[in-house]
Amino acid sequence: MKTGKTLAEAVKQAEYALGGHGPRNIEVLKEAFREVDGSLGADAYGRGKVIEDFQNKMAAYLGKESAVFFPSGTMAQQIALRIWCDEKQVKKVAYHPLCHLEIHEEDGLKELHHIEPVLLADKDRLIRLEDVQRMQEDVACLLLELPQREIGGQLPDYGELEAISAYCRERGIRLHLDGARLFEVTPYYGKTEAEICSLFDSVYVSFYKGIGGISGAILAGNPDFTEKSKVWKRRHGGDLYSLYPYVVSADYYFDRRVGRMKQYYEEAKELAALYNECHAVATRPAIPVSNMFHVHVQLGKERLEALLADIISETGIGLTHYVKDNGELESSYEVSIGDLYAKVPKERVRDAFRLFDGKLKEELGNGQV
Repeated sequence: MKTGKTLAEAVKQAEYALGGHGPRNIEVLKEAFREVDGSLGADAYGRGKVIEDFQNKMAAYLGKESAVFFPSGTMAQQIALRIWCDEKQVKKVAYHPLCHLEIHEEDGLKELHHIEPVLLADKDRLIRLEDVQRMQEDVACLLLELPQREIGGQLPDYGELEAISAYCRERGIRLHLDGARLFEVTPYYGKTEAEICSLFDSVYVSFYKGIGGISGAILAGNPDFTEKSKVWKRRHGGDLYSLYPYVVSADYYFDRRVGRMKQYYEEAKELAALYNECHAVATRPAIPVSNMFHVHVQLGKERLEALLADIISETGIGLTHYVKDNGELESSYEVSIGDLYAKVPKERVRDAFRLFDGKLKEELGNGQV
């Protein structure tokens, strides 16, 4: 049945969504504050019980001596790399070609800090130990993203991660963790956040992704590092008069969801298996290593959007709200599991995927790609 709806229209009217925690509306903030004592004092320019308690809590959780709350991860990571470059007096850092700093920040690291990136590995695979060993340039810091989002959320083997860490320490290269989705990878590694962070000199974590808060980030490391980060936070304009709406929501949703990461991970594997049973569909990774993965379909963007809109309209199951154009013969989208997946009746999910598979076969000529 052709409904004629756009993908956006179909998703808006869907009864269920397979990804995320729910609408990011004002209710997210209201819920976080529902049981907060109205006499709780606000922070002021990074000081005050509400922000200091949370910083201490996260430092302990991540196994670091000290932590600073930032309004954004973009700000926190540029500052972390600047500190390490100043320490070594080398204006070069290494990271993946699809690192957030390289493709989503309008060259902020280069324009604001005059730091030159050294891109390691091919864009379609993870950084390996041999890539680090073969570096010709002298760099102050190596940034690793766990998981590597832009290639489906892939992760290196933990043994290789340990080897990279040891190599960097031997060579005097600081190791920084882009842990925007750190909490989400602990079930796969079978390690605590503190165990993973022990391999790194500095760590950034986000509170609006898997945790589902409003915004905000933590930058953690040793006291000298975090004190310098506070100075740079002021220089970047990140010392808002009060950050407590972000801090309170981060704390609330952290406590609510950090213990659910194994559930999200198992559900992601379950959902990816359904996708991989469909004609002309493959997930990346084939078996997810966190709560997220990418879905690649051998169909152009416009054709896939129309097909998905029909499926969503017929089944009431929102598979995705967007599609990325990978060329005339392929498109993709990201799936990130949160609270909503468990609320969808399993049989409704299976029905949606049977329809998806059937429509793909029909669209591609009875199974001939």
